[in-house]
Amino acid sequence: MARISITESAAHQIRHVLDERGEGMGLRVAVKPSGCSGYSYVLDFADEVASGDEVFEDHGVRLIVDPEALEILDGTEVDYVNEGLNRFFRFNNPNVTDECGCGESFSV
Repeated sequence: MARISITESAAHQIRHVLDERGEGMGLRVAVKPSGCSGYSYVLDFADEVASGDEVFEDHGVRLIVDPEALEILDGTEVDYVNEGLNRFFRFNNPNVTDECGCGESFSV
């Protein structure tokens, strides 16, 4: 069974954006073919759980993942980081074998 974890920092940010929005079950995480290395992460609000979706819950928030992305995301830790003026979700994915120079896409 695939496993995806959420750090406290990421959970805090997910809770914050859902509270600002005023609704939503959690954050939907997917991957799509993109960029020079193969795939990129896609984040969106999840207002429902579709048949076949996997739900991962840590620190009181949910990530909803399409079953087609599970193999690529298995073992991933979702974090939220502040680096200088930049704030973003970071995917610590043990399956990544290469990333493009700009950091927007990856291969497995």
